[in-house]
Amino acid sequence: MREEKQKMTNYRWTICAMLFFATTINYLDRQVLSLTFDEFIKPEFHWNEDHYGTITGLFSLVYAIAMLFAGRFIDWMGTKKGFLWAIGVWSVGACMHALCGVFTEYYVGVDSKAALIEATGDMAVLISTVSMYAFIAARTVLAIGEAGNFPAAIKVTAEYFPKKDRAYATSIFNAGASIGALVAPLSIPLLAKHMGWEMAFIIIGALGFVWMGFWVFVYKKPEDHPKVNPAELNYILSDRESEDATEKEVEAGQQKKLSFMDCFKYKQTWSFAFGKFMTDGVWWFFLFWTPSYLNTQFGIKTSEGLGIALIFTLYLITMLSIYGGKLPSIIIEKTGKNPYAARMQAMLIFAFIPLVVLLAQPLGTISPWLPIILIGLGGAAHQSWSANIFSTVGDMFPKSAIATITGIGGMAGGLGSLFLQKSAGMLFVYAGDTNMTFLGFEGKPAGYFIIFCFCAVAYLIGWVVMKSLVPRYKPITIE
Repeated sequence: MREEKQKMTNYRWTICAMLFFATTINYLDRQVLSLTFDEFIKPEFHWNEDHYGTITGLFSLVYAIAMLFAGRFIDWMGTKKGFLWAIGVWSVGACMHALCGVFTEYYVGVDSKAALIEATGDMAVLISTVSMYAFIAARTVLAIGEAGNFPAAIKVTAEYFPKKDRAYATSIFNAGASIGALVAPLSIPLLAKHMGWEMAFIIIGALGFVWMGFWVFVYKKPEDHPKVNPAELNYILSDRESEDATEKEVEAGQQKKLSFMDCFKYKQTWSFAFGKFMTDGVWWFFLFWTPSYLNTQFGIKTSEGLGIALIFTLYLITMLSIYGGKLPSIIIEKTGKNPYAARMQAMLIFAFIPLVVLLAQPLGTISPWLPIILIGLGGAAHQSWSANIFSTVGDMFPKSAIATITGIGGMAGGLGSLFLQKSAGMLFVYAGDTNMTFLGFEGKPAGYFIIFCFCAVAYLIGWVVMKSLVPRYKPITIE
């Protein structure tokens, strides 16, 4: 009786805070390149947009492929060691970027950064090529490690929270992505300006090692943690029995698992994959190219006050997406529709919002604030779309197949991002070299206008194809 009346500890929220900081660091590490590329790295290594498009495209692809295996790796290693490995690998990858200049100097046979910058002709081409591959190597390590963050965080949430609290806990730690995006423009360009772009990678990358030191002492399974008292443990484990029963049914064969190849037999898989293919690249484009866009279009550097304010504002607007997950619930309450139908209706609404990006270039002639606001709205719409498209997997597939289908969709999104990033880079170089025109804009601004047009309509195309493949709620049943 005394245990039942005991006041419950709240250590699970300390664990949730650790997940929040891990996600924040994850996003900071991902942003260092985009915020240092145009002003600091591009002139040193003689890059053009094609080099950058190759690097960002391959990062997206490696990240997507790694997502297919990250969950199984975390399950195999266990939560504590798996998370340590994930953040350790991506922190090493983040710091590796700082060595790319040293490696390039050694490989091409020059002895200083000044010699890299002053190089011309064939030497400049060699420097740009060698440095690009060096950054690809560092970016690959970063992508492999970062792919483990979300699967590990979800697993920790399942260990420390009952079902009814998991969505809330997930929304808290996932907010780290938005906070990381807001902190990045306030810190990274200034570090690069005053300490060198290499130190920006090292300092931000080192935050992961600091987190690891805390994780070693903070985390234990709730059953074994001295700071989780019996009352809190009983609350955490309140629905564990029903989950264990479901897992035993799967292991006993009462619920059959879909094989990887079997997943491709269903239109629902192709629907989800196509939606991801069309739209994931748009988010990555906004993420990776907006700082370069500001410099190319307006001559605004991200290390200056105006550039910092613009990027900060963009990501502040994207935080409107926290309300995106609530819209399907509102539709269900008011109309009585099934979750899939309500989600598709909400996604259609979100698919129309990016159309405002069509006005980014025309209104940019008035003020740089206007395209940033419109791109921010497009980014908020993407995050809302993304939260709902992931949920359609749970609507359609049995629990035992969700991770596999999510991985397939992530892979499709990575391929879509690879194509968009690489195509954008090639287009910007071509537009600059030929001074091409498009709807009144010339050169690289014309290239950006073309990509913005695609970004604006990608969600509607994705939604139409998804709806055509799966016109109504049709869950998969495994016989």
